[in-house]
Amino acid sequence: VQLVESGGGTVQTGGSLRLSCAASGSIYSRNVMGWYRQAPGKQRELVATITSGGLINYADSVKGRFTISRGNARNTVYLQMNSLKPEDTAVYYCHIREVVTLQDYWGQGTQVTVSS
Repeated sequence: VQLVESGGGTVQTGGSLRLSCAASGSIYSRNVMGWYRQAPGKQRELVATITSGGLINYADSVKGRFTISRGNARNTVYLQMNSLKPEDTAVYYCHIREVVTLQDYWGQGTQVTVSS
């Protein structure tokens, strides 16, 4: 299983970015895809998740600013990030968990930098 992310970059405060992630390989159809982030010196934290059935969960810090969605292609996920703040600066990781096996897979990460 391989997860490939794209869409990171550098934006000014208030700007927007859209992250994309495509998972390939043999993955159970019942799964949870999501985005996590890790800032320098901090632990990795949940940003948002979406189940294969469409249930969505957001971290309080991004509610109202970020939108997670699934693509039409199987096992693709997007993260639309608006009104970005300097504290959103981090490496963002795509994640997928199989509901049946509880197997986790991670992407390599993509850097998001928000300048003030």
